[in-house]
Amino acid sequence: MANQRDCMKVTNINGTIDNTCKCATWLDHWKNFGGGSPPIYCPELSCTERPEVGAHVQRANSTDQQWYIIPLCKGHNAKTGQTITISELVALVSANVSETCGKPAKPLFTSEA
Repeated sequence: MANQRDCMKVTNINGTIDNTCKCATWLDHWKNFGGGSPPIYCPELSCTERPEVGAHVQRANSTDQQWYIIPLCKGHNAKTGQTITISELVALVSANVSETCGKPAKPLFTSEA
């Protein structure tokens, strides 16, 4: 098991199925906005399943109430409302689509008059 310094606790947010983004899936959202390639194993410290979904989480025991996306296996994603311990190496990607995939695209070229 990883050292406590190498861990963080997150709470899986309940009822996020109604939230959508412009990415094909929430796992794609995680990949596109800072996550990169998903880890081989679910980031829950004792899990050896493959991460298959992008889960909505919040930092546990924190004043930070933002929603984030992380890759999880389906089993841990189903544990809504529960706190899990994950590797601190996993990027917490903002679930706020107005800051990510819902942000208007910048023009590639600007005309200067």
